Amino acid sequence: MNLIIDIGNSAVKTAVFQDSKLLESFIFSLENFSEKFQEIRKKYPQIDFSIISSVLKDTSTVESFLSEYTELLILDEKTRLPFNNKYASPQTLGKDRLALVAAGSMHYKDSDLLIIDAGTCITFDFKNSRNEYLGGAISPGLQMRLKALNHFTAKLPLVQLDENVALIGDSTSKSILSGVLNGVSAELDGIIDRYKTDYKYLTVILTGGDTQILSKRVKNGIFANPNFLLEGLNYILEFNKTQ
Repeated sequence: MNLIIDIGNSAVKTAVFQDSKLLESFIFSLENFSEKFQEIRKKYPQIDFSIISSVLKDTSTVESFLSEYTELLILDEKTRLPFNNKYASPQTLGKDRLALVAAGSMHYKDSDLLIIDAGTCITFDFKNSRNEYLGGAISPGLQMRLKALNHFTAKLPLVQLDENVALIGDSTSKSILSGVLNGVSAELDGIIDRYKTDYKYLTVILTGGDTQILSKRVKNGIFANPNFLLEGLNYILEFNKTQ
């Protein structure tokens, strides 16, 4: 069994896999990691392997803890990947982006694939039909745009997301929401159309925390399951186990 660990800025997402089958997933705070890990290990004593992906600079305590119980793989720029990574600066590439491309490679290995992850930032990652990862783009996410409008102006309020917004905002708050939501939607559709100009049979995957609020506004795309990133990490782990 595999234990998959994705450490973000505010939470730890974990999952237990048997080969490629997801058995259960969990979300908790980093402060509760040792306690939660023991609970998971008690429920699934057959866990032998683990992989850790983190946005934090130092996870040595967690790594040391996991190494006592499992054979641990730490995802970094030197990790063997199930696709050809042609990114010019792999040492700066986010581990979450690697995991998403791995999941895309697992499900759509022979396809031209654009993965859009709508989270804190909106990332665009492209893998071609030769299973080569070429790169993509990074753009501010919905919450980041709302906070920026409030932070960098004297009078604009911080507005809460509301997907029921018209094109023409009849108040300052609704105008902000219209600008952000409709602007992001137009951005996504525009970028997808530009990719499709060069890649006629492009497959588009939408994932991330803001997928649902954007799903009704984007013209096309396949909406990935919420465990898409965890599946990618598990695929990387399985790939390295066979090498």
